[in-house]
Amino acid sequence: MNCCGLLTAQKEPVPLKSVEVELEVRDHVATVVSTLNYENKEDKPLEAVVVFPLPGDAAVCHFTATIGQTQIVAEVKEKQEAREEYDDALSSGQQAFLLEESEQSPDIFSLSVGSLPPGESASIRLEYVTELAVQADDGLRFCLPAVLNPRYQPQGSGGSEGASVQVTSVPASLVPYSLSFSARVSSPRPVSKVESNCSLDPLQYLNPEQTQATVKLAAGHKFDRDVELLIYYKDAHQPIAVVEAGQASAKPGTLMGDPVVMLNLYPEFPQAVMSSVASCGEFVFLLDRSGSMDCPMDRSKRQETRIGSARDTLLLLLKSLPMGCYFNIYSFGYSYQHIFPKSVEYSQKTMEEALKTVEEMGADLGGTEILNPLKHIYSQPCIPNQPRQLFVFTDGEVGNTKEVISLVKKNSGSHRCFSFGIGEGASSALINGLAKEGGGHAQFITGTDRMQPKVMQSLRFALQPAVVDISVTWDLPKGVSVTVLSPPITALFQGQRSLIYAKLTGESSKAAEGCVTVKYSVAGHPSQNQLHFSLKPAEDTGLTVHRLAARTLIRSLEMEERERRGEQDKGVKKKVVEVSVQSGVSSVFTAFIAVNKGDSEAVQGPLVRRNVPTPMWKTVHRSFPCKAYLKGTVEVGVVYTEVKVRGRSGRLVRAAPGTAPKQTPRDPLLQLVSLQKASGCWVLDPALAAALGKTSEEVENLKLALVNQEVWATILALIWLHGFKVDAQDEWQLLAMKAVSWLLTQNASCVTECVEAGNALLGCNVQKDVLGL
Repeated sequence: MNCCGLLTAQKEPVPLKSVEVELEVRDHVATVVSTLNYENKEDKPLEAVVVFPLPGDAAVCHFTATIGQTQIVAEVKEKQEAREEYDDALSSGQQAFLLEESEQSPDIFSLSVGSLPPGESASIRLEYVTELAVQADDGLRFCLPAVLNPRYQPQGSGGSEGASVQVTSVPASLVPYSLSFSARVSSPRPVSKVESNCSLDPLQYLNPEQTQATVKLAAGHKFDRDVELLIYYKDAHQPIAVVEAGQASAKPGTLMGDPVVMLNLYPEFPQAVMSSVASCGEFVFLLDRSGSMDCPMDRSKRQETRIGSARDTLLLLLKSLPMGCYFNIYSFGYSYQHIFPKSVEYSQKTMEEALKTVEEMGADLGGTEILNPLKHIYSQPCIPNQPRQLFVFTDGEVGNTKEVISLVKKNSGSHRCFSFGIGEGASSALINGLAKEGGGHAQFITGTDRMQPKVMQSLRFALQPAVVDISVTWDLPKGVSVTVLSPPITALFQGQRSLIYAKLTGESSKAAEGCVTVKYSVAGHPSQNQLHFSLKPAEDTGLTVHRLAARTLIRSLEMEERERRGEQDKGVKKKVVEVSVQSGVSSVFTAFIAVNKGDSEAVQGPLVRRNVPTPMWKTVHRSFPCKAYLKGTVEVGVVYTEVKVRGRSGRLVRAAPGTAPKQTPRDPLLQLVSLQKASGCWVLDPALAAALGKTSEEVENLKLALVNQEVWATILALIWLHGFKVDAQDEWQLLAMKAVSWLLTQNASCVTECVEAGNALLGCNVQKDVLGL
């Protein structure tokens, strides 16, 4: 073998030399152009195959290949037809390129570069558009997935669909190609800042109004994490509508031929409703305990593992639940467990029993079989007047993503699902799909993110009264009709965006206006929000809105086809292929195919296949005698594996055995929280004194004679939280509200004097009204 140039871990030359990514963000919509540069330095023709992650909700809409001076634009075709055309081209010595989506998960793609002659270079340009998710702090999150972790494929999960493409995963430090990344951000409102989990060059503003800016990834990026940007605008998140003109060459009346409108709605609930917190509900927590949960949360703090952070988060959740609710905790890996046979009423006894079990939970249950525990949860009858809220914590490494999401959708009428993707490489398709189909909210925890504030925000959402009777009505000029392309809105949360795509048919004057009204009921209060918008098409949007609308329609139809699978009706699949081909947006039933049909000579000789390594971030785990983990070569932090994308046997490998991490001292906040009772109060004892940094004598000497010990202890705990942990208020706000509610039921005298004495003891200056008393 000619071993010149870059090599894989198996000492094979790597034809992929560099990846260039250009991101353009307009308000909340991102257009991403990735260019992959290949070069064959071997003395024989090559077929290069790379499997890579993309955001699960991306609309892949353009794909071109450039060889020398020749540019070939790929077409979207039915998948089997595209594969046959690719194979035929290679058989006849032509150069061909095939891009296809995994049949198990919409966030994994396979790119095949065929018949690259010796010494030849090829440049692949891939374009996709996606909406940016709104975060708790009003930032917009863009994630460029750079890490593809192996997906656990449960046995008997229908994995024979499609054929396999082998993936070679290597440690991020050994990825043998470079990444350059630049972003341009523009909005009607000023860009206040851009943050990232990676090193960035300074933000450069392009105009005095600061509504346009550019930023680049600093040189020397290592493929050890996804590239995450958080974009902040001033006066963020106003309701807005964008109308985009149809494609001039497309037939009127079709999706691409008619104008399409994108509505961004931000519902505002009545203040009286928002100030109340539900005191009922069935809270079911589902925790991933597969081996990969033993990975560190962040490379700079290797002692904090994903499972350890999840345990701390469950402590906060259990302390924050309202009295009168019901709860249960499930955990899963190759098998699943639950603490109670069925959900139990929340009390001091059940809370203590649950916390004792949680404390002993490790990442020791093998694979990632999430489907069976979900089926068991859904088989349990719902408790009257206790709305079910499901919280799912996982690092998202599953192979049967679509099967899981279909199950959640099927049961969406009986619960809300809140999902949390933990660590690099968590499947965005799984995490976002669970929340979208379950009417909840999705969060991603990566790098130095703390899990606790994000999870507590979702608990606040879960404690918001459920929004019911949601309807959307349109008021349009005479002669204009609307066809809604998005699925019906099933969940609304205060401050969170709802998106609607719709096709507009008919003629109207340039000055015409439309109006959309969203009506709903929350806690018995009928409410509505209206948005008036101009029907005049926006300029310079290209076909971005149409492509996002097509992606939304395609995903809805794919879900419908999956639900109907087994029926003889092929109409839904035919409709997906039709929309995909017409819009140029890929789907699970289509693929991009490009063949160089020019006058160049046929490529001679047998093709040698080269699998381009994909970055992966792993540490060593314990291994488990689990039939679904199969043979492979394993080194520390290295996994060579196959991922199912095209249908021969898929294999997954887990890393080698490791040792359990040593117990680290508990965080002072968690130490104090762990002492709170289910009712919301604290008890005056040596453990509380130690958590406050005082001796028992100091704490007891300042207690007023007439004051109940628990009242004094609870006031001290609240003062300590406000005085020393105000920066972590998102984490303890709900349990503090519970403590205040408990204090108010005690009708205690001398509260003002207690607050003054507590401030003196702890060296704080927290006012009584700040405590909520």
